[in-house]
Amino acid sequence: MTTITDPPIRLLLVEDDQALQQMLTMHFEDEGFAVTAAATCAEAEAVVTAAGAGAFDLVLLDQQLPDGQGSALLPRLLAADAELTLVMMTGAHDLELAIEAIRQGAADFVHKPVRTEELQASLERLLGARRLARAAARAAPPPPPPAATRDLIGRSAAMLAVSKEIALGARGGATVLISGESGTGKEVVARLLHRHSGLRGSFIAVNCAAIVDTLLESELFGHERGAFTGAQARKLGKLELAAGGTLFLDEVGELAPTLQAKLLRALQERRFERVGGQESLTASARILAATNRDLRAEVAAGRFREDLAYRLRVLEIRVPPLRERSEDIPLLVDGLLARIAERYGIMRPAVAAAAMQRLCRHRWPGNVRELENCLTRAALHARDGAITPELLALPTAAGADAPAAPALRPLAVVEAEHIQRVLDHTGGHKGQTCDILGISRPALDRKIAKYGLLLPER
Repeated sequence: MTTITDPPIRLLLVEDDQALQQMLTMHFEDEGFAVTAAATCAEAEAVVTAAGAGAFDLVLLDQQLPDGQGSALLPRLLAADAELTLVMMTGAHDLELAIEAIRQGAADFVHKPVRTEELQASLERLLGARRLARAAARAAPPPPPPAATRDLIGRSAAMLAVSKEIALGARGGATVLISGESGTGKEVVARLLHRHSGLRGSFIAVNCAAIVDTLLESELFGHERGAFTGAQARKLGKLELAAGGTLFLDEVGELAPTLQAKLLRALQERRFERVGGQESLTASARILAATNRDLRAEVAAGRFREDLAYRLRVLEIRVPPLRERSEDIPLLVDGLLARIAERYGIMRPAVAAAAMQRLCRHRWPGNVRELENCLTRAALHARDGAITPELLALPTAAGADAPAAPALRPLAVVEAEHIQRVLDHTGGHKGQTCDILGISRPALDRKIAKYGLLLPER
């Protein structure tokens, strides 16, 4: 490692797998490190306590140890020596663990099997940052971790990167723009940002595309009695109700110009007025926003204010589409089926190997939302406790197990499947669905009722 100089970097390696411990010890000793190894939480804590503050520069900490979890040991090690630069290692694929570890003070988080090149690059970066920031103020002791959930599922590098961005975004109150295609889980990311920020107020979500402009202003900012016809009493807006918490603006790219201007003032000055009111109120909620549009293109086209786009995009988290992380599909299927079984009070079905192959090959234009709807239909129709390929109603890849000639099906079946696919793709947005299908809103509603189609959950 070219950055290692005399005196050697002092590394504490906490790993109970003897083969991996020996391999990493040899690797880092060859790179000029002074390595001390420990195999349990108790041994690692005793070593750090006995050596005293400043004895180690780096800690590589495994999550699963014989006498406990590394995530529980992490705050105790940092309490004993706040100068430690700590990197977590785990074979598990719980992305919330990565978020919480970084929020508690871990400098990085790597998955097993460990790639020494990746680990070495991470340590070089951390050591460089350490030399520049040795005199920085130490963080306050972390609050107790929230209850673990399985909202964010994946083992891919793309999702690990998202979890790290969530951890960084949760540390402060900066406005975050969450971008990504429909159905990728942008609201899940927003809820995790809120949960890990430790805010005392509520998380309140508003879908900017689901409410007409004339009502959306009142929904966001509230109104006074008599502000317009039908306003018979004062109404508090979502920005006011989210005080001390988080206001999540989904599909923010749909905001009308007048509302863009009012939101910009709330972000810039932290002040706003209710519709029809004169009193200036404080906007104390943290603003998170999400969009499936390219805001840069919207700004260039004159449909979105550039100054508001900058305000919303202090930090940006891009949620990757499912086709870019197909290795996550088996984990997602497992987690989604558990949720579906609980929701509908049914036995959790198994997935036949051929069905899982079909799921992994599909492109999923509607992303995780489409996958969940596909699994819901299949689980509700499953017989003998198994999901087979034909229950998925997915197109068969060329050259796979397709029959020699396509089956001839009634037009109504084809129409129902196509409308459901478009609904999955748009996330249940009826306006966009009508535009794609070229039909009116009443016609779409009649077909949804006729075929018993499922509207994706928002």
